[in-house]
Amino acid sequence: MSATRAADAADFRGPLDISRAATVVLDGRDTVVGWSPAATALLGYSPREAAGRPLSAFLAPLPADGTLPAASDRPAAPGAPAPSGPPARPGPGPPPTGHEIRLARHRDGHELLVVTTLCPLAGAGNGGGAGGGAPGRVLVAAELGELRQWESRLALLQGLATQSPVGLAIYDTDLRLTWSNTAYEREIGKPLAEYLGMRADELYSGGRFVTPGYPSTLDAVMHHVIDTGEPILDLHFQGIPPSDPGTEHLWSCSYYRLEDAHGHVFGVCEDAFDISDRQRAQQRLALLVEVGRRIGTVLDVVTTAEEIAEVTVPEFAAAVRVDIARVTVMSGELPATGGPAAMDLLRVGEHSVDPAAADAAEPLHPGAPGSPVDRYPPVAYPPGSPQDRSLASGGLVLDDNVLVVPLRVGGSVLGLVTFVRSPRPRVSGRPLAHGPATTFDNGEVALADELAARAAVCIDNARRFTRERSASLALQRQLLPHHVPPQSAVDIAYRYLPSDDVTGVGGDWFDVIPLSGTRVGLVVGDVVGHGLQAAATMGRLRTSVRAFAQLDMAPDELLTRLDDLVGQPGVPQGPPSDAYDELTTGATCLYAVYDPVSRRCVMARAGHLPPAVVHPDGQVTFPDLPAGPPLGLGGLPFESMEIELPVGSLLALFTDGLVEARDHDIDQGLDALGRVLGTPDASLDELCDRAVSALVPDATTADDTALLLARTRQLDESQVAEWELPAEAVTVGRARELATGRLAAWGLEELSFATELVVSELVTNAVRYGGGPLRLRLIRDRTLLCEVADTGHTSPHLRHSAEDDEGGRGLFIVAQLVQRWGTRYTPAGKTIWTEQAFPPAEFD
Repeated sequence: MSATRAADAADFRGPLDISRAATVVLDGRDTVVGWSPAATALLGYSPREAAGRPLSAFLAPLPADGTLPAASDRPAAPGAPAPSGPPARPGPGPPPTGHEIRLARHRDGHELLVVTTLCPLAGAGNGGGAGGGAPGRVLVAAELGELRQWESRLALLQGLATQSPVGLAIYDTDLRLTWSNTAYEREIGKPLAEYLGMRADELYSGGRFVTPGYPSTLDAVMHHVIDTGEPILDLHFQGIPPSDPGTEHLWSCSYYRLEDAHGHVFGVCEDAFDISDRQRAQQRLALLVEVGRRIGTVLDVVTTAEEIAEVTVPEFAAAVRVDIARVTVMSGELPATGGPAAMDLLRVGEHSVDPAAADAAEPLHPGAPGSPVDRYPPVAYPPGSPQDRSLASGGLVLDDNVLVVPLRVGGSVLGLVTFVRSPRPRVSGRPLAHGPATTFDNGEVALADELAARAAVCIDNARRFTRERSASLALQRQLLPHHVPPQSAVDIAYRYLPSDDVTGVGGDWFDVIPLSGTRVGLVVGDVVGHGLQAAATMGRLRTSVRAFAQLDMAPDELLTRLDDLVGQPGVPQGPPSDAYDELTTGATCLYAVYDPVSRRCVMARAGHLPPAVVHPDGQVTFPDLPAGPPLGLGGLPFESMEIELPVGSLLALFTDGLVEARDHDIDQGLDALGRVLGTPDASLDELCDRAVSALVPDATTADDTALLLARTRQLDESQVAEWELPAEAVTVGRARELATGRLAAWGLEELSFATELVVSELVTNAVRYGGGPLRLRLIRDRTLLCEVADTGHTSPHLRHSAEDDEGGRGLFIVAQLVQRWGTRYTPAGKTIWTEQAFPPAEFD
């Protein structure tokens, strides 16, 4: 607004100001002798019409009952409907002090309420006789509504000056203070007279505006408002008020130019409201948001504790220490209850920006540098310390500038968080958010309790994960092979890498299973999912595979049985849960059987990756093994594949965690694995290490990894004796002769008696119940193996014969003479095999 328009619009006079109010001059008999233009504007009578008439013709006293006719204040608009409702309305209330409320009659007939005041004229007492027309009094009148508005403005100004919480100050064009209200006096801490005339920058010498885009000094802002006339609203000013020299405050300030009725600029007004409490509340809320964003990013107790210390320094405290119970850090267990003596604490998180604060509330027995627990030193607090009292009570403790808050979860205390504040307001030139305060107010104590509660939830989640992961790893270690015994069929090497801490323990597994006839079963598998359930499921599958393998099942038949087992609905145990079904369904498996006598390898897979076959010359191939469906899906048969492996060939079985990663696909991983394995002169352990280093360079992946390497062997011809015999009765004696002769050649005469009985019984059963031709095979390996094969498919069964039975005792006798025996089915029939231990002299 320009100065001219401001002057036209501004009128600082009151409604009863004689220069603007309706003025009537009366003689001693209240006859009108003078009539102002304002009176004409108010009542509609011209001075000629009003002169000589009594005042009562224009003004009447209020009715005795205090009620007024409806809508008597204003004339009705032309064409407006008649007023409705009650015919009268309450009176106007008490008149202003020294004034009288009257009912005025306008020239057009409508009535209005006016406020009047009378002022006698000097010397009128003698000239105002009974018939005199000399002026005696002056009556000033104004509309009641206009006066009420004026009085409201005065009350508002008085409230702003004395009662408003907003600090108001007026500065002249030289920016010297000319007036301030009571709130401003409280901020300054002095009466107005003591700082009147001072400049703003003298009152707040160290303050500055922190709102971006505006000048930083009071002088610059005020001069801008005076020069441009543009008001500035809600500027944030940061400084230290004279009434509170130890604390930094924040105000929301507004500035606007002041002009008189003629548009002349005489200063600038400042409105300032202290928003320090609001800022602190916003900072606390922001800190809570930041805590929620930064704490608990990983499921690790130590990392979470370190995040607590980092996120609260220096925004909330100068130093923060986090002490967690030893059992929680190491094994993820809840600490024992029973007071401070039962709590064994470790310092797992600490952060400080003030060396003085770092020395406060130091534990009694910190860990010794260089000790095994130096990374997480044990701490113990003296009796009566804030930490000791917090542990004893289970609640927070405030002691001067130290605030100790327990990390509570349910009824257990996982540890303590100690917040320490420094009395110094600045550290390395950076002001602390809490200023120089040495203690915590109620809001900050509540904030610390909320911070600790959120941190405790995150630590408890990490603790639970640590406990489950530890249990899963322990279970997995128990279920995986601890030591693979030497095998005559193959040389073995293996590696297993668990998944990272984020995804948890997986379900990858492998096994090496000794089979009859010096054969060996090689198996790898992968269970969907991670965690304790995956490890338990892996153990169940591994046990089932070993059980089926001991029955000498072919690989395709074994996978079929395993698939049927997985697909069977379990017996409900407790509340219904699909966790096991989800983990088991979709599991993969690869099973291979290698025979060192024939150098034949039979394999089948259920949704698993095919093995890698490395020939002695270093050529790497991945056999086109028929891919069966994952376990538990059913619907499709499994097919096996048989290949012949030269002596010294390498067979590599692995899970997808070895060859698949986020940065490359499986094909790239298979190519890299082939390049590593194609080194014919490397040992198996070297190949395992190279494969892991090349494909899992960080030793951690999102999925666990299993690698099983087997280098094939072949039994020497001198270790195997095999004969084909007809299915005749005389064959039994011939078989005994052949067996004893071979044992004599091997120097195993001590086993001749037992072997003759075994051969006689097995060949007799084959002649009687099976079909020819028969095959007798002796294998001299780590034990003596005896096998009798026929074309029948009926398996003998061990039973106890009654006293009057004429037969049925032969197989029972055989079982007492050998370590193990069993039946192996082949496409051509079956094979009954036995295994005998060598006499002790064999190992001398």
